[in-house]
Amino acid sequence: MRRKVGIWIDHQKAVIVFASGDRVTTTTLESKIGPHAAYSDRAEYPTADGTRGAKGERNSEAHYGQLLDRYYDDVVRLVARPEALLIFGPGEAKLQLKERFCRSRGLCDRIVGVHPTDALTDPQIVARVKEHFGIPHPAAGTGASR
Repeated sequence: MRRKVGIWIDHQKAVIVFASGDRVTTTTLESKIGPHAAYSDRAEYPTADGTRGAKGERNSEAHYGQLLDRYYDDVVRLVARPEALLIFGPGEAKLQLKERFCRSRGLCDRIVGVHPTDALTDPQIVARVKEHFGIPHPAAGTGASR
């Protein structure tokens, strides 16, 4: 049976929900990327070793972008080739991940939705994915897990 996948993502972590039939499992991937460095808009300034400033900011931005690229590559690798893919979360990460999936051959057409959401708990993420893909929730009080 082919899998449907929902991903809640921001720049710090991705919660990946795999659904195959009525079986649902989750995996969390931490990005290990620290906060994005903020620079002042000062121009380059002279030092004893030469000019400093803007070049450091460009290097930092490039490094941050490389870390994000690796993070998104790890998410794409974990998801592999789903039947259908739902991406949601706050901020730009969901759009950046969509772009990464669209670079991979045949994966862009498997994206069934990209939606903005606030921060959610893991159970809320699972519920959102189940609802989107029409996976039934266990009956109340049965203790069954799906």
